[in-house]
Amino acid sequence: QVQLVESGGGLVQPGGSLRLSCAASGSIFSIYAMNWYRQAPGKERELVATITSGDSTNYADSVKGRFTVSRGNARNTVYLQMNSLKPEDTAMYYCNLKLTKVLNYWGQGTQVTVSS
Repeated sequence: QVQLVESGGGLVQPGGSLRLSCAASGSIFSIYAMNWYRQAPGKERELVATITSGDSTNYADSVKGRFTVSRGNARNTVYLQMNSLKPEDTAMYYCNLKLTKVLNYWGQGTQVTVSS
């Protein structure tokens, strides 16, 4: 079994920053990729950022230049540094761990609210 624990969400003013963390534990034999998704009320869940086992990264157009995904030294931890936050970034953010292309696990989510 695999567990993902997210942290770092909260309330921030427009233009502010937050750093989300996701720590994975359990039966992890290898990691194909780690992703951050978000889902705003009434909207579909969308992929925000990806980091592969080789540390290649990819971002949604809406967050390019503002968000940075990285992995910790423990390699089972992934971060999402979010700068220049906008009200439209308000959503529940979910960590997703892909052990293979088809085997993946989800965290419980952490709420990010951008509001003045």
